[in-house]
Amino acid sequence: MKIAIIDGLGGGLGSQLAKRLSARLPAGVSLFLMGTNGIATQKMLESSSGLGVTGEKAIIYNLEKMGLITGPMGIIIPHAMRGEITPEMATAVAASPARKILVPLEQPHVFLVGRQTSNLAGLLDQAVETILQCCGEEDEDEQI
Repeated sequence: MKIAIIDGLGGGLGSQLAKRLSARLPAGVSLFLMGTNGIATQKMLESSSGLGVTGEKAIIYNLEKMGLITGPMGIIIPHAMRGEITPEMATAVAASPARKILVPLEQPHVFLVGRQTSNLAGLLDQAVETILQCCGEEDEDEQI
C-alpha cells in the first residue's frame, strides 16, 4: 500500500504524521510525502523516510497511485491553508478512490460542529491508529 501525506504551509502536521507512522508501518507500506510548497516537503522528508514531491501538478499526478491519503482536513477544501490548496488539488483528493484519513483542524472559514474537542497530539494519535488499522485490513483483503 502507498500512503500519501499531504501538507502545506510549514509542513508541521505532515512531518508529525510522517514521524509517527514511519516507525510503525508494516512491511510493504510506503510513505509519499506531498507538500504544497518546498518547505512543507522538506520538513516531512526530515521527519521520515519516504519519497517527496512538491506542488500542485506533482501531487495531482501521484494521487492516482495511492491507496490511502492523509493530512489536515483542509486538503479537501479549495483555497484552504491560506490559499495553498487549489481547487484542482482539493478536487483530486476528494475524487480519489483512495481511503482518506483527515485530521479535523478547522480552517478560518470552516467550522466543524459536533466533533469532540481534542488537542493536536490526540488527533494525530487517532489518525495514526486508524491508518494502521487500514493497513491491517489491506493485508487481510490480499489474503482472501
